[in-house]
Amino acid sequence: MEKVVSLCKRRGFIFQSSDIYGGLSNTWDYGPFGVELKNNLKSSWWKANVYAREDVFGIDAAILMHPKVWQASGHVKNFFDLKSDCKSCKKRFKSADLKDKDKCPECGGQLTESRPFNLMFETHQGPVEDAANLIYLRPETAQGMFVNFLNILDTKHPKLPFGLAQIGKAFRNEITPGNFTFRTREFEQMEIEYFVHPDEADKFFAYWVEERFNWYLKLGLKKENLRKRPHTKDELAHYAKSCTDIEYNFAFGTSTALSADGERSRTTGWSELEGIANRTNFDLEQHEKFSGKDFKYFNDTTKEKFYPYIIEPSGGVDRSVLAFLADAYFEEKVHPRTNLNKAADKQEIGAGVKDDTRVVLKLHQDLAPTKVAVLPLLKNRPQIVELAKRILGDLKKSFVTVYDDTAAIGKLYRRQDEVGTLYCVTVDVQSLEDKQVTIRDRDTMLQDRVGIDRLKEYLLEKLV
Repeated sequence: MEKVVSLCKRRGFIFQSSDIYGGLSNTWDYGPFGVELKNNLKSSWWKANVYAREDVFGIDAAILMHPKVWQASGHVKNFFDLKSDCKSCKKRFKSADLKDKDKCPECGGQLTESRPFNLMFETHQGPVEDAANLIYLRPETAQGMFVNFLNILDTKHPKLPFGLAQIGKAFRNEITPGNFTFRTREFEQMEIEYFVHPDEADKFFAYWVEERFNWYLKLGLKKENLRKRPHTKDELAHYAKSCTDIEYNFAFGTSTALSADGERSRTTGWSELEGIANRTNFDLEQHEKFSGKDFKYFNDTTKEKFYPYIIEPSGGVDRSVLAFLADAYFEEKVHPRTNLNKAADKQEIGAGVKDDTRVVLKLHQDLAPTKVAVLPLLKNRPQIVELAKRILGDLKKSFVTVYDDTAAIGKLYRRQDEVGTLYCVTVDVQSLEDKQVTIRDRDTMLQDRVGIDRLKEYLLEKLV
């Protein structure tokens, strides 16, 4: 994980927020490559769960909501952790993480008694800061979909089962954030609230567990690094009938599991990417109670009126980005290959490269921040640069394409490998004569000589 974190800063994926002022702990900014990767991930999720389906509708609810929303959901009353403070070093700890409830794990000092710590960020609406104007930054995106349930029924007239999907920011005043971007106070969620008949809730719960697990596999996460972990009864939220986490085997973290003999164990590495929960009808009943609106669904065929159950797949954007980065990171030795000519081998090995080890992000093509890089072999030859820039302008119309001439070709290849660029297009002296360029594949490092007039066609076959 240390190598992934280093790569993120070195190549412009993720930076410490407010770094010039010493940084703000556990807040992160996404750089040029990071924001592209993040946007590609969200786009892939949206395509799979909204565009490719006819039973899920997109929504984008406000971050600031009426305070009664959080009273109805139970967050005002129940959304807290128990905390303890060290009297010596003043550090704060989540009580559930402490082995010794009396001694500080950092300095050995005495801890205060555990007391509740609400995880919601508070703010005030309007010019006067008083209790009447108290509102919260939303701690989850789910409630925005529940409070719009009646609006969707009135405008889309959907039949059960149907779902709402949302990608958006949420905020939790975590006591112990950490592990890079895994647990932060400001984060982004990808959530679906899928409304079903109560009799079919178990069936659709199992369906969504498999559906979401397979999505991660399709985008390239290795199966051996993923698992499904059902929650034990004492882990379940008060509103949930069942919940299963999709976990990734990070190089950090702990996960609690129940063994066959009923003993609890802690496994290093496995940490939650996404949770799929059967929330029952808790949320709709609560919002009916607090708002006075009728949240029952009416089946005009059976004339039945009832509260639907809700199946909720809820994943973290930032956690997923981190998992895909960790899973795609490779270090491998590079050796001359007999199937390439000597000139190509010289480009690949030794030309501006100090050793024969390359770092490569083997990201799925849907996630890769950059699809194509155009590289002139000689930047001091105006004709080569002009041709390369002309090719760049043409490819940019179809692919995310970059241009780089700031180093020898070997170093340029390594840079593109480190950010996961799928194909490098090299323009050389021969290109001026035969109107062909060299295309290098990121994963295999094999090279093809392709005519400029069919370059876009070649790449479209690979990327679409």
